[in-house]
Amino acid sequence: MSTKINLRFVGLLLSAFIASSAFAQTSVKDLQFVVPDNSSVKVYGNVQAAFDKKFSNAENVVWDNVGKHFLAKFSIGAIKYRTLFNPKGHLIYKNTYGDEKLLPTSLRKNVKRNYVEYLITSVVLVEEANRSIWVINLEDDTNYAIARVENDEIEEVKQYTKSK
Repeated sequence: MSTKINLRFVGLLLSAFIASSAFAQTSVKDLQFVVPDNSSVKVYGNVQAAFDKKFSNAENVVWDNVGKHFLAKFSIGAIKYRTLFNPKGHLIYKNTYGDEKLLPTSLRKNVKRNYVEYLITSVVLVEEANRSIWVINLEDDTNYAIARVENDEIEEVKQYTKSK
């Protein structure tokens, strides 16, 4: 089970990396990590109850099927979310999409120390299997960069030069 979840998580990150490599000027906030099967979905009662318990103030909820799982896309205020539940109602992952203000202050300062001339254009917090990974899109006058942060360790995933 743990290996299966870890493989799915690695697949998610790999998908984001491949997609970002293919579209140099596409930000992570525009990427979709999964492709839904269809848009008219009947959600199991236990899945809906688990969702309502965790996200009682969710707005504009849209459900999709991803294989046998249920993907909820919604917002809470200005923050957008994507969550995946299994048929038993267990949360598999949660992605939170936002801007620089979503980052904890200490993490934001650390990123800014490493990318002095860059602006943080968007962030995604990926939470799965007791792991929290930040994917941060940055840009300066001549470059785009994607950084990954887990356990306060910053790793540059990719850097692109802007076209003239």
